[in-house]
Amino acid sequence: MKSDSIAFGIAGILFGLIAGWVIGSQQAKVGPQITTPQAAQPASGGGGTTAALLDENQVTAFKSVAEREPSNPAPRVKLGNLYFDAERYDEAIKWYNEGLKLAPKDPDVSTDLGVAYYYTNQFDKALEQFDHSLKVDPKHVKTLLNLGVVRARGKQDLLGAQKAWEQVVRLAPGSLEAQQASRMLEAIRSAHPNTGSASTPGS
Repeated sequence: MKSDSIAFGIAGILFGLIAGWVIGSQQAKVGPQITTPQAAQPASGGGGTTAALLDENQVTAFKSVAEREPSNPAPRVKLGNLYFDAERYDEAIKWYNEGLKLAPKDPDVSTDLGVAYYYTNQFDKALEQFDHSLKVDPKHVKTLLNLGVVRARGKQDLLGAQKAWEQVVRLAPGSLEAQQASRMLEAIRSAHPNTGSASTPGS
């Protein structure tokens, strides 16, 4: 199918895009500082990336805090970040879920969880999680950016991806997210020039 070839043609860029958001959200919230984006990229597909080593001392420390502070989402999110960076996505999902139960209105944690679902090929769950994030904050551009990635790369829905990325450009012109969205839109339009805009007039 033509849509399949277009989506896979931009797959490498999409992988970097989604990994970059996860790192950005972790640094903005409570996650560890990462010096290289490659640490969060999937090992499969790229061939040249490696997972960050899991710091067992940090894991032990944050688990201890989580046990002492059952109502504090921060150590649980930190654990999710650590496991995500080590590419242990199932464990990241567990801790992000625990953090989100305590902070259900945090779109950053919700979106990190969605991205972790993406990396375990649970695309529908990823989209459901992004829907939750957007119910909390309909203008959360990083969620919209990743929504486009999962629609394009996971669901082969280029029109849905285009719509999400056009929202990013409208909501945050000049931002890093808008620049990334613009590059993705250009990739789609270059490969499929008849696509045009996914938005309807006045939307």
